[in-house]
Amino acid sequence: MTPFRYICMIVLIFAGSLAKAQNYSYQIALLKYNGGGDWYANLETSLPNLIKFCNDNIKTNINPEQAIVEAGSSEIFNYPFIHMTGHGNVIFSAQEAENLRNYLIGGGFLHISDNYGMDQFIRTQLKKIFPELDLVELPYDHPIYHQKFHFDKGLPKIHEHDNKPAKGLGLIYNGRLVCFYDVECDLGDGWESYEIHKDSPETHEKALRMGANILSYIFTNNIH
Repeated sequence: MTPFRYICMIVLIFAGSLAKAQNYSYQIALLKYNGGGDWYANLETSLPNLIKFCNDNIKTNINPEQAIVEAGSSEIFNYPFIHMTGHGNVIFSAQEAENLRNYLIGGGFLHISDNYGMDQFIRTQLKKIFPELDLVELPYDHPIYHQKFHFDKGLPKIHEHDNKPAKGLGLIYNGRLVCFYDVECDLGDGWESYEIHKDSPETHEKALRMGANILSYIFTNNIH
């Protein structure tokens, strides 16, 4: 382990200790970014609903209150899981890209949910963070699809968008999945409360189960 990675892991462990002092194992956060895209698109109910589902169904002990963290902030190291969503433009400055890279290399995890319209922008910004990596589609037998809940055909389809199949893409750094990106899926929308999108109970449940799998996977594989 490099000295930098060791320092980053110490920061994440300290964050976990702080959460435990408050009677929670972890707190997770929504990423605030620049560029004009609506990073706040699912602010009210998406992550809070997922947290409640996970605490109730897979026995996590996540702080029920989501945090909001800026891409360039050192506070990002307080959270083992960062969720990012929106419909439009995304811009990471050089400092923000470096901060996100250090966070991900150091043990953090980024989940991106394209709300429809983000895809053309986020791909170029991910190249700022990891110019040496390409997004790869995760196979159906990847462990992220087989935690407590099994998705034998990969990522579930939540909203139609362009009537293309949902895809779960990943960035893999030194053998570790550091970023999971759902495209043509709208997983984050699926976590929201019924009155927002009028999703069926079955669709809402599928989205929550897949979200629970993501959190279960990273807490099992990324937190040491």
